[in-house]
Amino acid sequence: MSGLVLKLGPKERVLVNGAVIENGDRRSRLSIVTPNANILRLRDAIHPEEVNTPVRRICYIAQLVLTGDADPEDARMQLLRGIEQLSQALTDHDSRRQLGMATEEVLAKRYYQALKALRSLLPREERLLAARPQ
Repeated sequence: MSGLVLKLGPKERVLVNGAVIENGDRRSRLSIVTPNANILRLRDAIHPEEVNTPVRRICYIAQLVLTGDADPEDARMQLLRGIEQLSQALTDHDSRRQLGMATEEVLAKRYYQALKALRSLLPREERLLAARPQ
């Protein structure tokens, strides 16, 4: 059986195809076997007031697709444009690899995987912004 495996902590919440699911009192694993299911861990959700950097903006667009708040086709073009813009600023090998993965996932309409690849850039972006001269 293939698919996505979610490891949930006690009382952790996850959004699956628009339904909020809360785990019980113990750690558990969920296997999502439905292809292209829209999934978002609520602990990973970016709130609108937190969308204050380029990477967060692109992550938020992917998140809106997963929550059903954005049309996937409209978001797809926004995501691809945003990834292209990020690739002009994040030129190191690892960032390029993550951006390439994100592009592939967006083209395949796997928005959870695209979000996962993009989220991995958040710590790097934070370091770059912190090092920026004021």
